[in-house]
Amino acid sequence: MKQILNRLFAHQYLNRDEAKEVLTKMSAGEYNDSQIAAFISVFLMRSITIDEFWGFADALLDLRTNVDQLAAYNPIDIVGTGGDNKNTFNISTLACFVTAAAGYKVAKHGNYGATSVSGASTVMEQHGVKFTNDVGKLENSLDKTNIAFLHAPMFNNALKVVAPIRKALGVRTFFNMLGPVVNPIRPKRTVLGVFNLKMARMYFYTYQQTDVDYSIVHSIDGYDEISLTDDFKVINKYGENIYSPQQLGFKQCAEKDLYGGETAVDAARIFDSVINNTATDAQKNAVIANAATAINTINHNLSMADCIAQAREAIESGKLKETFMKFLALNN
Repeated sequence: MKQILNRLFAHQYLNRDEAKEVLTKMSAGEYNDSQIAAFISVFLMRSITIDEFWGFADALLDLRTNVDQLAAYNPIDIVGTGGDNKNTFNISTLACFVTAAAGYKVAKHGNYGATSVSGASTVMEQHGVKFTNDVGKLENSLDKTNIAFLHAPMFNNALKVVAPIRKALGVRTFFNMLGPVVNPIRPKRTVLGVFNLKMARMYFYTYQQTDVDYSIVHSIDGYDEISLTDDFKVINKYGENIYSPQQLGFKQCAEKDLYGGETAVDAARIFDSVINNTATDAQKNAVIANAATAINTINHNLSMADCIAQAREAIESGKLKETFMKFLALNN
């Protein structure tokens, strides 16, 4: 690690194999916390290269718990890189449950928040969800409720090793970027939110080399999801477009409308208000916009208006609440 750090401090780069080796050794406990923190910090000061990115991803995918049988469900994941420092409520996680309630299979890969009050795993834990890597239990959840929740550290030792260091640093790291591509199921469908356009480009180049159906989303004012606080960009294999909230029939909202609160309890309260269809229009619409993008990623032949209608109906008909209560009964 000393040699690696000296090279990185001298503005050199790792090739794909070297990056894979570092993360593999990190997972095996060969480096101490100080060395890992120093290594992570390098990538806060310069951009990660495509080779480094894929080397890290190769290691995490090699080390993952095998849950390949769940790939047969062809689920979608809706995930943000995090690190946008907006401290929103759990929009992506709610969008996953709305998509499931609308009748589509979802495999949500989540973790605790590194830079926000409540990550996906945080809000699940607030509701008493017991995390598992038991494939049978996950498959049962997918069968009965259309959704399974995969708590990232349970499926990869490297993520478990670095979790306390990431939390102590309290800033976004390259692990935020890796999360979306190391879902252990390796889903062929994904909606990925990024906090800047440079990162959107990197994922675009990455996904072009795969057979994944993807929608990369970015709100122009810096959110790693469709926030409806500003225009937003959607990039997929069919091209890229910029939309305004009004174009899709939504009213533009303000940053304060999406605030997730001071504590995990605050965030869970907002989460429940969306589940119960008592949330504000701004909160509900942000969730609908992201769920509709997921539905459109699955069904490219559907118009966005139809996808929005499906997502809205899932919430307002009570299907979302029914799905979530079933999910809790199976996963608590």
